Amino acid sequence: MSEELERCYVAALRILNYRFNSTEELRRKLRSKKYEKDVIDDTLARLTAEKWLDDERFASALVRTRQNKRLGPRRIERDLQAAGVTRDSAQQAMKANADPVRQEADLRALYDKRLRMMIRRHGEEYAASGEARNKLAVYLLKQGYDAALVRSVVKETPVVDD
Repeated sequence: MSEELERCYVAALRILNYRFNSTEELRRKLRSKKYEKDVIDDTLARLTAEKWLDDERFASALVRTRQNKRLGPRRIERDLQAAGVTRDSAQQAMKANADPVRQEADLRALYDKRLRMMIRRHGEEYAASGEARNKLAVYLLKQGYDAALVRSVVKETPVVDD
């Protein structure tokens, strides 16, 4: 048992050396390597005690990383949930890293970039159409931004009726 525990611990450290993981992500990865549940639990407890695993720190790091990629808060919350972070840890990380001014600036930058891409592909006329505005809005919503904020930014684009 002790040898199995040590192998599981070393495997977990290798995984963590590659990328910081949440407790639940690491549990899934170790389970896929066919370690027993009690061995995994003991390993995770040891890693937590040694400060290798910390879901709050992981959540904050993930939020900052996703914000740097200009993803909106809803999308970041979904990513945290998929990583197995508890709702409380996720909310705490979102609150600690909340910046409405930056969020709006990121949204505008993403909008401008997508609009330029549309103009390159389809031309100015299409980019000014209602269909293009709708596509832009859907894209921004999928990136996790608030609907009211998306609406206010998209509304600024003049529409040419077909």
